[in-house]
Amino acid sequence: MDLALTEDFLNTIDERTFAVQGKAHVPGDALTSPATLATWLAAHGFSDEVGDRELEAARSLRSALRAALGTDSTDATARALARFPLRLTPDDSGRLQVAASTGVRGLDTIVETVAVSVADGGWRRMKLCASPDCRWAFHDASRNGAGRWCSMGACGNRHKTRAYRQRQA
Repeated sequence: MDLALTEDFLNTIDERTFAVQGKAHVPGDALTSPATLATWLAAHGFSDEVGDRELEAARSLRSALRAALGTDSTDATARALARFPLRLTPDDSGRLQVAASTGVRGLDTIVETVAVSVADGGWRRMKLCASPDCRWAFHDASRNGAGRWCSMGACGNRHKTRAYRQRQA
């Protein structure tokens, strides 16, 4: 299962507050109404009908997963998924697969992807940027899995420049 959809979902809330070339980044939330959730789902290939209940479930899942990423704990991720029951169902070939039933196919796919990636160890590479003025979710593609920044050229550079200036002061 591909974590790209989950990464996109986690970043539907943008907490970045830094400035780039003097222009302040404006934080925002892409999931403010059932219509915006439906639009996001449609952009990712899902044609679910959603209402207030599904919007609340999506926002709750997103918040819980982002909180779990901040702890680097499998237990925290398990607690994040607790509201979204999983079961095993046979696929077309008769093998068992994890299945969620949130009522929204797009959210089911995210819950299933997270559960499988926790089990196979891939979830350890999903992280929040260590920069307190960023917190962007990213998939750590570094060889040793120790990446801290969503972008070394932006957040990592800002952090290292700040630390250098503090040492020089």
